[in-house]
Amino acid sequence: MRPVRLFFDARYIRTDFHDGISRFSAELARAVAELAAAGGATGERDVQVIFLIHDDAQITLLPEGARTLKIHAPTSAKEPFTALILNRHRPDAVFSPMQTIGSLGRRFKLILTLHDTIYYRHRTPPRDLPAPVRLGWRLFHLSYVPQRFVLNRADVVATVSETSKRQFAAVRLTRRPVIVLGNAPQRLEELLPELPAGANPGLERGAEVPKRIVYMGSFMPYKNVETLVRGMAGLPGRTLHLLSRISPQRRAELEAIAPAGADIVFHGGVSDTEYAALLDDRAILATLSLDEGYGLPIAEALAFGVPAVVSDLEIFREVAGEGALFVPAKDPEAFAAAVRELDDDSVRERTIAAGVAHAAEYSWERTAGTLLAEVRRLASS
Repeated sequence: MRPVRLFFDARYIRTDFHDGISRFSAELARAVAELAAAGGATGERDVQVIFLIHDDAQITLLPEGARTLKIHAPTSAKEPFTALILNRHRPDAVFSPMQTIGSLGRRFKLILTLHDTIYYRHRTPPRDLPAPVRLGWRLFHLSYVPQRFVLNRADVVATVSETSKRQFAAVRLTRRPVIVLGNAPQRLEELLPELPAGANPGLERGAEVPKRIVYMGSFMPYKNVETLVRGMAGLPGRTLHLLSRISPQRRAELEAIAPAGADIVFHGGVSDTEYAALLDDRAILATLSLDEGYGLPIAEALAFGVPAVVSDLEIFREVAGEGALFVPAKDPEAFAAAVRELDDDSVRERTIAAGVAHAAEYSWERTAGTLLAEVRRLASS
């Protein structure tokens, strides 16, 4: 019996730096390749994975020895006809980490991914897309009708959280079954020198009162960075580190509302290693978004043994569990009070331990197992 041929759409893996979709694609690709190589319940290799790419440079970001098939870029005019191109290569199933792959005339099972519904509430497309694609993106999100049409052409829809799954159901976004392929945090400790043997990363890192407040994210209005800045009025002796790239205009807006004497550092973009180093030194991860699709920096911080102070959103409750202190998003005084609450050794240690335990529930291996189980089910149906 020949193995199930799974085509994994790896065309969203970036070759310069990872964004959210790129990291999701790369990490899941690695875990799927490893798990498929290990075989099914009997140990027999029953799924053969072929990765779709559009740039030869993407090969170096895939698992060593990965089989690839080079086709057009996902922004190409050929994208609506992708299924017709793939039919010639006889896949049994295709998985895409996005929902926009062309499905016209397909002769294979299809799993599409919609990560969240944030763009229906904040219709700002990624800046790196070509202008015509950005325009189409905005038009696509003016109503749920186009999304329903796209998702209903799949056999299964995947998303990254139980919160998103509930949101899909609330607006009847698809008639298809929805599975959760959970995001897993990047292991930041792998980017730094090894800790002494037997050390507990969380408790070692949280042994001292935090003096750094780290924000990793964009500066779009719904990210509500203004409240973080205003909250520094109640946090003398601490430094707020804003890590991401920022426009001169947006920086000037935030500097204009900064409290007198507040210590705020604009990094203008950092590497993963620099990000890990900042969290490693007496830090708290903070984000007060008014809305969010997921919250991967929170998961990364918790797995790293760093506590978080975050706005009280449903998705943040799912991502953080008891590893964060939750505050009203628009209340700078409540934010400052929560940061000070973590000065208490017992509160900080309890929060860190809960966060490490909660983050351990998420892994790319577990997510890959869910995906491969669904591929096997579809192939046998």
